[in-house]
Amino acid sequence: MGKSPGKPEDQAEPVSPVSPADDANISPEAATDLPDSKEQKARKRGQAIPTSRIARGTKLGVAVAGNVLRAQKTRRSMRGRSEEVRARMAEESTIRATEQMVIVLGTMKGVAMKLGQILSVLDMDVVPTEHRERFQHRLAVLRDSAPKVSFETMRELIETDFGRPLTELFAEFEPEPIAAASIGQVYRARLHDGRDVAVKVQYPGIDAAVRADLKNLAMFRRILASAMPWVTPAVLDELRLHLESELDYSTEATTQRQIAELYADHPFIAVPASMPELSSTHVLVSEFFPGRGFDEIRELPAAERNRIGEIVYRFYVGSLYNFNEFCGDPHPGNILLGEDGRVAFLDFGLYNLMRPTDVQFELTCIRAAAEDRAEDLRTLMIDHGIIDSPEEVTAEECLEYCLSAIEWALLDEDLTITPELASGAAVLAIDPRATEHAGMKQQTLPPEHLFSRRADFMTFGVLGQLQATNNWHRIAREWIYGDAPVTELGKAHQAWLAQRPTPAPTTRTSTPKSGKRRSKA
Repeated sequence: MGKSPGKPEDQAEPVSPVSPADDANISPEAATDLPDSKEQKARKRGQAIPTSRIARGTKLGVAVAGNVLRAQKTRRSMRGRSEEVRARMAEESTIRATEQMVIVLGTMKGVAMKLGQILSVLDMDVVPTEHRERFQHRLAVLRDSAPKVSFETMRELIETDFGRPLTELFAEFEPEPIAAASIGQVYRARLHDGRDVAVKVQYPGIDAAVRADLKNLAMFRRILASAMPWVTPAVLDELRLHLESELDYSTEATTQRQIAELYADHPFIAVPASMPELSSTHVLVSEFFPGRGFDEIRELPAAERNRIGEIVYRFYVGSLYNFNEFCGDPHPGNILLGEDGRVAFLDFGLYNLMRPTDVQFELTCIRAAAEDRAEDLRTLMIDHGIIDSPEEVTAEECLEYCLSAIEWALLDEDLTITPELASGAAVLAIDPRATEHAGMKQQTLPPEHLFSRRADFMTFGVLGQLQATNNWHRIAREWIYGDAPVTELGKAHQAWLAQRPTPAPTTRTSTPKSGKRRSKA
């Protein structure tokens, strides 16, 4: 486990208070637009979300700058107080600041909500342990709900995209959304041929909002660090690199159809088939999968949660080593449990292919770490260009850095994954306040490996929310060493692999090649 990152009042930069309007180059009057403003209330009544960089930047800037000022004010008011009172005030300040950030991220959507989703899965030690359950409940808003856009507005968008009335496209269409995605709402409908479908519709103007978020989050990078220090340049660069791909639902529909074909007839993994012929840039139609959501799954008995945890692990992590591809967006909102025991996975806007040579490189590094071959691991990373300053990184530091991220899958014993365990690994790897492995954090990581590591962390976080127990190493040995499966699910998966036809070469878009963009490890 890593060091506790500390509380915001200990981290806030000693800078003079600056109005967020100055940072965003907008008027002070605009900067008074707080999260509970008329704009937000109007949006809740069904108006479109704001898409201008000024409007969205103001909202984010006020929240983050407010956190800084609150921390400074709390620190000043602590003078002369007892240690107990100071601790209580610091704790309350942390909770207020973080909950305000939750509200702002949830209403902004786009990139900001994606950061919120990461925060909701990986509890990055931002609130005291005794308050985490309440905080996780608040963060669930970012996963499972959002300010709703009126049905009339969404209907107009669908009809504009297809140039046809809704009644021609669907025999029935329920006006109340059944779920919220990061950039849209999901509805239940029925086609004229009788098939039940899920219809994901983008929020009007979300494409402009996402691009505004990208610019604003870069602009607010310094003050964002005071509230969420784990939002490193690597995290922002990775989001910038991949998030715009989520804006094209027609591409996602094609990808989802191919993934559904890839997992056809699987004994415990379900991917609802999409219908690219009925989808567009802003609308994605797929089979409706009836199932229980993550909140209900978390209430199941331990044995069932352990089973689901193994399925989650096999899909989000194992897919990379089975097929050289993986879903890059693991989080609870994308998981459903069917009545037949299969687990359905949704949302393929962030889906990645990796070159087989890159996958084999990762496996070679994992084997070196598993066997404590520190020198071999360091040499591999130098030769691959990950360590570009060898004099700054010892073999032992290289090994310890890798183990901080993947040791949970290398321990040959039953291990219960908790939120604290998952967030501790993430803090060690990406939070700049954790001084461990400082040399490794200054090295560069090719984007394809950064993306796969993010998916690994997020999967770890989902398993932590489930509090699933397994011997994860015995499962992982199937792809690390080619061992025969030892679990019933593993045996069923292996039998399915053996009988499935050889798939046609994939045409899905892969990640950028190594060297095009590189981020700090």
